[in-house]
Amino acid sequence: MVRSNRDSACLKEKNVSASDQLEKSSNQLQDLATQASTAETNAREAKAKKKSDLQAQADAARAKAEHTADDIDSAANQVDDEISSGFAELHNRWKEHTAKIRKNADDAKANADAKHAEKHAERAEAEAEDAIYFAAAAIDEAYYQILNAAYARLDADEAAAKAG
Repeated sequence: MVRSNRDSACLKEKNVSASDQLEKSSNQLQDLATQASTAETNAREAKAKKKSDLQAQADAARAKAEHTADDIDSAANQVDDEISSGFAELHNRWKEHTAKIRKNADDAKANADAKHAEKHAERAEAEAEDAIYFAAAAIDEAYYQILNAAYARLDADEAAAKAG
């Protein structure tokens, strides 16, 4: 799930109500929950797949993740640089990190001996676990940012009412 053009336009709107912003955020969190549920179901079902099918599924997931990362780059270019610069920097570091992991994984696949295969499996398992922890932290941060945005909107509305 990435920021849509409509979401970017919403950032530029003035005086969006806190209620409207919270509704939009709730919908985005629901989309995220659906995405996580689908990933969980697919991961559970992957246990029964043969190696070639699992590789095809992994390739498709990698392509989707790369496409999503590209979409994030595109969306970040459409919003105020000051607003998105911190997340853009984090996103760039994440892309560099995942590129390194993927290169290491590709290199490890080329080494077919048991010792290298075991090390690759352990490293891949650790990276998967770390990615899940990172996603959980991102969700916690998103929730905080949603509440903080609602508070800021109410504060702005109150200040405008006093001034006007």
